[in-house]
Amino acid sequence: MSYRGGRRYGRTGFGPDAPVEEGKEYESDITEMSHRGDAGVAKIQGFVIFVSGAKEGEHVKFKITRVARRFATAEKI
Repeated sequence: MSYRGGRRYGRTGFGPDAPVEEGKEYESDITEMSHRGDAGVAKIQGFVIFVSGAKEGEHVKFKITRVARRFATAEKI
């Protein structure tokens, strides 16, 4: 890993190899709530997904709305 201008480069997320795809549906347990408390947190192969409308302890089906380098956002269906 190298540093440039205070930013870390190297293994900082999944990049194009995220295990989820925008527009696809998945199912998982919600293990915790986001720091803001407005979304549940699910993980697929260690990749974090913020699921709006989900609560901790639920097993939910969700649709991915956005995939970023280190996380994705989704809506509960």
